[in-house]
Amino acid sequence: MKRKYVIAMVIIAIAGGAAAWQFKFRKTGPTYKEFTIVRGDLATSILATGTVQPENRLEIKPPVAGRAEQVSVEEGDKVKKGQILAWISSNERAALIDSARSQGPAEVKRWEELYKPTPVLAPITGTIILRAVQAGQAFLTSDPILVESDRLTVKAQVDETDLAQIHLKQKGEIRLDAYPDQALEAQVDQVAFEAKTVSNVTTYLVDVLPDQTPPFMRAGMTANVTFFIDSKKDILLVPNEFIRYDNGRALVLVKMNGEDPQDREIKVGATDGKSSEVLNGLKEGDVILMARLSKDKRGANPFSPMGGTGGGRRGR
Repeated sequence: MKRKYVIAMVIIAIAGGAAAWQFKFRKTGPTYKEFTIVRGDLATSILATGTVQPENRLEIKPPVAGRAEQVSVEEGDKVKKGQILAWISSNERAALIDSARSQGPAEVKRWEELYKPTPVLAPITGTIILRAVQAGQAFLTSDPILVESDRLTVKAQVDETDLAQIHLKQKGEIRLDAYPDQALEAQVDQVAFEAKTVSNVTTYLVDVLPDQTPPFMRAGMTANVTFFIDSKKDILLVPNEFIRYDNGRALVLVKMNGEDPQDREIKVGATDGKSSEVLNGLKEGDVILMARLSKDKRGANPFSPMGGTGGGRRGR
């Protein structure tokens, strides 16, 4: 009898300890994340990626095959339309000058005055972005000796679903991957009429022109473009993560003084993807809730036969 009594007491102690452990570590109820409705500013925008390219890229080819006598420009130089960029000799002139050199400086000077070199002129006002020839180098009429662009622009790929919100002269911002800390003010200069479809995604090229082209901007750079759609000041804002949608209705869980939280339908307006404008259903100072997905508190289960955490599988 004494032995049975001891065994019964041990079983009761174990059961009591297990119950106490379960009560201590079991999740007792939902916890909430709170947010107080406040006023703020909201700016809606569209993001797109693009590439820096010359708006007009012109390859300057020589009018005759021959040799470059003098090149007056370097890459990055600003030039005006009609400016002389280089002097070239045709193959015939180059041969005559080379032959005259064997007869002395006077003969060279005579032929240089009789047979003038041909100038290469800038076709537009712009920037030299490539110099492909040096003085003394021979070339054909099919070889571009210089490349000029009038101005640099960003060709951004805009999804067709966003195209309706893009218009000419619309303000935007350019950030180059190579210089992410430099924000360049810009505006929409042109919207393509023809779409491009890649992997079933339809996009349109939108030319975005910087208000001022910085010296570090180069053709071929990758750019991120922000198109500013709308801006609202001093409006009620709610984080999008607190909003639930049910049959087209926008709902939030509102904290009630001394009562259980209650769902409330709201009407939302503009959004920037993170927060939304509250048009109706909430007022400044209201507190809304979002249930946390908290984990069960777990600890070492002294009654587990494996001696590990309760319900867990022991790793090797």
